[in-house]
Amino acid sequence: MPKQIGKVIATEKSPSTIDEFHFWTDKKLIIKPFDVVTVEHLQSKSCSERSLTYGVVEEISHITDSASSLAGFISSDFGDVSASLNTQRIGMNYVKARVVGNSQDIYTPVLDGQAVSLADEENVRKALGLSDVKNPLPGGYIQMYEEDPITIPVHFNSHFLIGPEGAHLNISGISGLAAKTSYAMFLLKSIQNEYMKNAHQHKDSVAFVILNVKGRDLLALDESNDALTDDDRNRYKELGVEPAPFAQVKYFYPYAKDLNTATYGRDFDTQKHEGKAFQYKYTYSDDKDKIDMLFANIDDPNGTMESIVATISSDSSEFSKKTNWNDFRQELSEYKQAGNAKDKEISILSWRKFNRHINRILEKSLIFNDNVDHKKGDRRLQEAIQNIQKNDVYVIDVAKLDEETQGFVFGDVMSSIYDLKLGQIDDRKEEDIPSKIIVFVDELNKYASKDVPRNSPVLRRILEVTERGRSLGIVLFAAEQFRSDIHDRVKGNCATHAYGRTNGIEVSKGDYQYVPTVYKSMMTRLKQGEYILQNPVFRSLLNIKFPNPIYRQFKNG
Repeated sequence: MPKQIGKVIATEKSPSTIDEFHFWTDKKLIIKPFDVVTVEHLQSKSCSERSLTYGVVEEISHITDSASSLAGFISSDFGDVSASLNTQRIGMNYVKARVVGNSQDIYTPVLDGQAVSLADEENVRKALGLSDVKNPLPGGYIQMYEEDPITIPVHFNSHFLIGPEGAHLNISGISGLAAKTSYAMFLLKSIQNEYMKNAHQHKDSVAFVILNVKGRDLLALDESNDALTDDDRNRYKELGVEPAPFAQVKYFYPYAKDLNTATYGRDFDTQKHEGKAFQYKYTYSDDKDKIDMLFANIDDPNGTMESIVATISSDSSEFSKKTNWNDFRQELSEYKQAGNAKDKEISILSWRKFNRHINRILEKSLIFNDNVDHKKGDRRLQEAIQNIQKNDVYVIDVAKLDEETQGFVFGDVMSSIYDLKLGQIDDRKEEDIPSKIIVFVDELNKYASKDVPRNSPVLRRILEVTERGRSLGIVLFAAEQFRSDIHDRVKGNCATHAYGRTNGIEVSKGDYQYVPTVYKSMMTRLKQGEYILQNPVFRSLLNIKFPNPIYRQFKNG
């Protein structure tokens, strides 16, 4: 039998509506936001039983019969904190619940005096849209109630997470506290596990491209986490996920003569010996058309930088005859000379600005290198991505690169995936290409914030993916500290949002205007491994948890 905890209160000032209702409950009962309650309601003519209206707890207040705050002061012997109260106040808890559904689709307001009960596990599933989920993918679990607690696995409908019905995930939260990367990896592992274990049930296939933008976080995805507890392992099994690290992982590190200067990773030699680690380079002859992405964060209101890039890419320019970066730089230096007659349309000052920016980047990073030796483990990222296989996990390390070069690599990755999915690679059959490629990137604000220049080629590629990638099978999983900083069109095209711990200033922004006040307050004190989740399939925001990562963790970076 469901546990009855109170009754509906409908007053002149606070009536029941089709969206919400209020009820009283014992002041000593521990009840929390996100708990689910049921109310017996009207009966449909086609049913033999009364319907149940489902509500999710939002706000909890405590009320007494005291007329004013002053009465409490007077009853304590005019402010004696040690005085015993002569009169025990009549009190109750007053709870506001948001209506999320009705078992018979009856949405007239619940009636005054109707019994309110804690929902059992079956009704929690029905209330939140967690029962009979099609195409299930594990997304975490919810724990509900203080007394007689219940734990319920949360599953996404994959069609609303990675397409075709909805796609793209945005994760926000303060760095280091909400474990954005860990949650993204939990979801990616769940997806890989599902598609490898039940490949015969899926018409489509997946692959993953992950950018490691800080520390060593993601440079050992195929190694086990020795600190994983039995409770975590059991939790993975309950969710239907094998408690084992990622499979089919390949690592791509920036090229450098001394690799320690280019990456935080320390296991390159071992990984290379096992055939799963490579160093990536960019050659002038193959990659000069991508130079525009080195100017992603530079304002170019008059389009002069864009014009210079167009000149360099033109088959009729002197630059088309160059075959390496050194010759390119030599040719570029001639364009910046006073009296230059090679280009009369673009000013000398613009060429000098372009030259300074390009040389600063090329001198700083050795990834711009014309000698790609496959036998030594060298790769061009575009070629590697064009050969990605089903269930592959590509980890591309950019953590030690400067910000402009990070943006360049990210833009190249997105462009290469886009070209692959558009069928511009002649030597691959469509059935051999993974039908879905999921890209994960942290610190999205570097590439798609509201402050990024509107003409940024990297931003343009991100917008292409979020607005049209779903139909092509390109899915973006992205994370950032502050959601409010991200370009509106990027956020608007994400079907799923995960809110981690943040601060009061952030939740006061317009992005959170439709989040109930109590839930906003909860966002400022969420624990590690805890998120508030929003997805079209769920009937309410969910306060979910997820187990610790199953891949190796580094305590010291």
